[in-house]
Amino acid sequence: MGDVPVPNLLPLPVLLPLLGAALALAFRRSDRLQRIVSIAALAGVVVVAAVLVWQTDVSGPQVLWLGAWQEPLGISLVADRLSALMLLVSSVVTLLVLLFAIGQGHADSDDEVARETPLSIFHPTYLVLTAGVANAFLAGDLFNLFVGFEILLFSSYVLITLGGSASRIHAGTTYVVVSLLSSALFLIGIAATYAATGTVNLAQLAIRIGGLDPGVALVLQLCLLTAFAIKAAVFPMSAWLPDSYPTAPAPVTAVFAGLLTKVGVYAIIRTQTLLFPASPLTDLLLWAALLTMVIGILGAVSQSGLKRILSFTLVSHIGYMIFGIALSTQAGTAGAIFYVVHHIIIQTSLFLITGLVERIGGSTSLHRLGGLALASPLLATLFFVSAMNLSGVPPLSGFLAKIGLVDAGIAVGTPLAWVVVAGGIVTSLLTLYALSKVWSQAFWRPLSEAREVAELAAEEAADEAEQFEQAELDAGRRPGGAATITAAPTGVALAVDTSPRALPRMMLGATAAMTAVGLLITLVAGPLQAFTERAAADLRQRDPYITSVLPEEVRR
Repeated sequence: MGDVPVPNLLPLPVLLPLLGAALALAFRRSDRLQRIVSIAALAGVVVVAAVLVWQTDVSGPQVLWLGAWQEPLGISLVADRLSALMLLVSSVVTLLVLLFAIGQGHADSDDEVARETPLSIFHPTYLVLTAGVANAFLAGDLFNLFVGFEILLFSSYVLITLGGSASRIHAGTTYVVVSLLSSALFLIGIAATYAATGTVNLAQLAIRIGGLDPGVALVLQLCLLTAFAIKAAVFPMSAWLPDSYPTAPAPVTAVFAGLLTKVGVYAIIRTQTLLFPASPLTDLLLWAALLTMVIGILGAVSQSGLKRILSFTLVSHIGYMIFGIALSTQAGTAGAIFYVVHHIIIQTSLFLITGLVERIGGSTSLHRLGGLALASPLLATLFFVSAMNLSGVPPLSGFLAKIGLVDAGIAVGTPLAWVVVAGGIVTSLLTLYALSKVWSQAFWRPLSEAREVAELAAEEAADEAEQFEQAELDAGRRPGGAATITAAPTGVALAVDTSPRALPRMMLGATAAMTAVGLLITLVAGPLQAFTERAAADLRQRDPYITSVLPEEVRR
């Protein structure tokens, strides 16, 4: 008997969420059926992604050409070690965040505001977002990558404004404008690339770009890199993120923080290694990495709200990934991949924990929070583990990821590489400082002391509002709404919630599971590091990807 052919699984990570979205929309009048469909679809993607990780590691890149077009004119889906690993991590994250969101929906079912929110569209939109992320990871050509970005961005527009509050609409507007700008640049880059090479297939571009005039290739690289850097929130194109993410619902913020910027980082890794392996922009990327790390973490240190602190640390730690990419070595690329995996899990965990902090404490402002360690020792433990992991405290995965990048930077040995290594160490220490401030004030400060701080901050804010109103009147202008100011412009509330709500088990369980996945990365760091090194070797060699995608007659 011959070998039984293994079915090609590549369409399933995209098709399962899209089918689930259609069914969830059809079952919009039944919350229970929507939940069942969504969980089943995302659980199926996790299984498929795990199989793809095994297949790509054992058998090399998996390729599927769609449509009846002659290769390489058709649409190709490609899974190599990098894309399969990213797909597995993202599918685990989206499943656990979905469970958190379902738990939140149960807990808020009696809340009047929650009843008025159109939650029937959450499940189909969330599944479409998942399909867009999967399509971006599996795209074998630039235009399909663009389609993946647009799918996830379209659904993210809906999710970030869910509920229709003024703050969410304002944040969504900023997010939409920035996303449209990056998409326009990406589309221009695709058009210019096709005009210069006659193709948008990544494998074919890897062959043809080498024959272009160096100046033309540099323009194409800059255009694509700028578009992806905006999506990844790389400095100086990162100012939009801290103003956009914190206003969204807790599960939406968590999945955005964990995944959306990493899709941009993935695109940078893919194009820099496959299309521009001998990049003349190494020093530019190293400077971008350094500034992203340092300026981002300085922003985090200066904040007094937990969501904004985490948003700035998210920006800052993107710099570590860009550092690994900029080194243009196998060790640097492997370190960047390992850091992406670590950061997706840990950053999502911290934003889920923040959602629970807001629920139990009534706020995320450090001026108002206190005594959380006594109110919920388990929540305190989850925050401490994830905060130490993000800060890079040994022996957790954050420490291992940073050590890998530091070793890669030292091996390169250029003065600029040493400067970025030093910047990375300083950033890690400042991350520890920023999160330790949260730990001491929100979890261990007595609530009575927090109440005094909040009242003092509110008085100062009221004085500022009065001075602002008087200045407007003195200038002969009528202040819009100044007479109705009841809270600090800085977002400090006037009252302290002295009766925190209990934490729903499903929300707490999903958060604990996400934190456990972060610890699991530490336990399997050896095999994971070996896998990322094999993935980096394939990326640097390029031949495994090119020969798997293109027939021999096309490669000649």
